[in-house]
Amino acid sequence: MDTSDQLPWERDPATQPIAQRIAAHTARRIVEKKLNAGDLLTEKDLATSEGASRTPAREAMVQLENWGLLTLMPKKGGLITSLDPDSVVDLISLRTIFEVEAARNLASHPQNLPQLGTDLQELLAAQRDAASANDLLRFAESDYKFHARLIRSGNNALINKILESLAPRVARLTFHVALNNPELIRKYLAEHEQLAHLALAGDVTGFATLARSHVFEANFPLGRPL
Repeated sequence: MDTSDQLPWERDPATQPIAQRIAAHTARRIVEKKLNAGDLLTEKDLATSEGASRTPAREAMVQLENWGLLTLMPKKGGLITSLDPDSVVDLISLRTIFEVEAARNLASHPQNLPQLGTDLQELLAAQRDAASANDLLRFAESDYKFHARLIRSGNNALINKILESLAPRVARLTFHVALNNPELIRKYLAEHEQLAHLALAGDVTGFATLARSHVFEANFPLGRPL
């Protein structure tokens, strides 16, 4: 499978510039709620905590803003963004559009189905293992990779690039939903299996219907905001 579907903190630190390593580590801390929405990060504090100089810390903060995890404030630092309902709707609406477009493209390219089927089954197994182990970060990672693999099956280079920039934000959202609603994880897994089946069967209408209900009910269970 495409290694670009890895989350930033999953990549080999030895191959990453120091600013990227700092950004990746900080992103993981935000995803896992070790740093919370509204917290202020400064270059000095980030550099000290990571044992680095302020220049890579500053570059890391710019990357965190590009990932949608931080809002930079001139001469002050950066505020960790919140998962407010409006931003969540924007994010999941965009992801759904990408998935449905990929399913539509896939239906006219059946030669891609065997490899996609193999990859999705592997990712579903990883999600089930993470759920059984109650490893919410690993569940969020495998959840992102499942949806990313569906989206990449559409072979749209621009969408793939946008998707990569959204990855930490999507994983953060999934982690928080799973943390707040652990009783619904099994339901989400069952719906993933259905989505895989519909995509592989070329049922674009059925896939689109389930994709929309799945993503909105997952992030707003019983109509409740996060």
